[in-house]
Amino acid sequence: MKFVIAAAYTEPRDLLALAARADGCGWEAIAVSDHVVHPENPKTPYPYTADGSRRWPAFTPWPDPWVAIGAMAAVTKRLRFLTNVFVLPMRNPFLVAKAVGTAAVMSENRVALGVGVGWMRDEFELLGQDFGNRGRRTDEMIAVMRKLWSGRMVEHRGEFYAFEPLEMSPAPTQPIPIYFGGVSEPALRRAARLGDGWISDIHSVEELRALTAKLAAYRAEAGRAGTPWSVIAAATDAFGVDGYKRLEDAGVTHLLTMPWFFYGGPEIPLERKLDSVARFADDVIAKMR
Repeated sequence: MKFVIAAAYTEPRDLLALAARADGCGWEAIAVSDHVVHPENPKTPYPYTADGSRRWPAFTPWPDPWVAIGAMAAVTKRLRFLTNVFVLPMRNPFLVAKAVGTAAVMSENRVALGVGVGWMRDEFELLGQDFGNRGRRTDEMIAVMRKLWSGRMVEHRGEFYAFEPLEMSPAPTQPIPIYFGGVSEPALRRAARLGDGWISDIHSVEELRALTAKLAAYRAEAGRAGTPWSVIAAATDAFGVDGYKRLEDAGVTHLLTMPWFFYGGPEIPLERKLDSVARFADDVIAKMR
């Protein structure tokens, strides 16, 4: 089991200090969340709550993920970074490939791209992208970006994107892992077919066991059963070493958590958050090894 700090809702000014502390005490990665704007009254209900309301209040900070990751990578040596999740189809694939590829090069391959197809129509409209075909465009964008990261002269002919031979430099020296979020059937099948892993929402251990089994079946169906695979998950009913071993048994490879929730809650000051990062490492991560 590897351990990932969920940095959602964290004050941007605290991220560098938290990353530096995590870098030195056994954490695997920090996950950064993504939205560009938040309309006061979005047209689309939030899909992960019963009443469709968002889990965060207005004016919660959402820093640009790749700016934040670049800054944190500069103050760390071994810590990895991923997005949880980056709303890919409301962007241009060339600009995303450039940002992510540059982050990979400058961090010495310590980044992964966690992708979602998005739920808020408003953002797509504001960024000039079609909301209705976002799933198909995501599939093709992944193919385009993997070509652009190859370090070779590449071309493409697809439904949405077409270009003559070109190259994008600098190119990563290792493949960039791509993880997919989402719990719908199309999302799970996309993760199994195209991804290097899957990122959960918040589930019970038994829900995660069922979802990982379904993903394994879809991967086998896609002929990918033997390829490397990660499951990055947050659980509602697994805590401490024994609980996290249950998650391992359910197929989870990475626990996604906010350690400060165990040592005072989300509103504690930075110094106590830093202490919680180290205490969780001592109380859990070291013992899991």
